[in-house]
Amino acid sequence: MYHLTEGIEEAVRAMRNVRNHLDADPTAKIVVVANGAGIDFLLDGAMDKNGNPFDAIVQDLVTRHVEFRACRNTLTTRNIDPSKLLPEATLVQSGVAEAARLQAREGFAYLRP
Repeated sequence: MYHLTEGIEEAVRAMRNVRNHLDADPTAKIVVVANGAGIDFLLDGAMDKNGNPFDAIVQDLVTRHVEFRACRNTLTTRNIDPSKLLPEATLVQSGVAEAARLQAREGFAYLRP
């Protein structure tokens, strides 16, 4: 499980790490959990500093069975309509609680990009 909390630059590193992870272990079950500024790359129209959109990267990783989960609390706090999320992202009530649940109850390793 990759936990993102810091914004676009962190997301760029994370997407590269996830791709490398899958290249090394194509059967790995990977979940990306985003809260705080970490959700920014999952918003419609999000791009890296070079103008590359994240939606294509996310779509590609979903075809490789990566799951993306976004924090509803963050959306509420930041007054962001959930319809602004990429359709590949699943809403969870709390990103922090989801990261803890995956680690404690499902045995996921906790990774930070």
